[in-house]
Amino acid sequence: MDGGGAARVTRTPEDVFRDFRGRRAGMIKALTTEVEKFYQKCDPEKENLSLYGFPNETWEVNLPAEEVPPELPEPALGINFARDGMAEKDWLALVAVHSDSWLLAVAFYFSARFGFDKESRRRLFNMINNLSTIYEVVTGTVKKQSKEKNPNSSSKSNKSSSKKRYSEAESGKLPPSMPSFKEEDDLRESPEDYNDEHDSTLCGACGESYGKDEFWICCDLCEQWFHGKCVRITPARAEHIKQYKCPSCSNTKRAKV
Repeated sequence: MDGGGAARVTRTPEDVFRDFRGRRAGMIKALTTEVEKFYQKCDPEKENLSLYGFPNETWEVNLPAEEVPPELPEPALGINFARDGMAEKDWLALVAVHSDSWLLAVAFYFSARFGFDKESRRRLFNMINNLSTIYEVVTGTVKKQSKEKNPNSSSKSNKSSSKKRYSEAESGKLPPSMPSFKEEDDLRESPEDYNDEHDSTLCGACGESYGKDEFWICCDLCEQWFHGKCVRITPARAEHIKQYKCPSCSNTKRAKV
């Protein structure tokens, strides 16, 4: 197949955004809920390794592509070399920063490949910018930014108290303050139609807003929300947990030991 055939492929900003979101979700899993597996795969004794995210929300640690130039921009090389030379949380944060850079590089590679005009590039960037970065999810700054956004808002105060009640007494039900929408449906709207209500409550593991009928659980230490499926907690199991600690808080405690 010649290069001209690839250039004629028609894709929209929404198509590229779905690719971005899938790759992002996979990389977030590697750095949060599946961090033990990721840590083991990043052996410093091995060759240059990179973290790859895929559109189907999976990830892998692998060697860089052999072809030059590669089909897609390459992620950061040698992430494994610093694993044992830094505190684990700092190393994960560093990998997260480079992962964010790679995702943007891939998205804008596609925008050039598919011939997006200025307006299409703006739409793509706005959709991407409405998601938290991998770095924000991994370091927990998503929650901090949400608190700082409306420090004097009574609705935010009500959400804080309703979160605690949900965590302690309403396991299995959706937080009453969360908006009823699915992100896929929201893509039909223009990026400007996203609002603070949609962004106010995000999963601390995958960084996504909630989907209808999904079970959520709140960490009793950092008070951050998580999809039950992202942290492998079912409604039945949640009822028997007196104090739930998310993977990040558990890892932090372990690192201090």
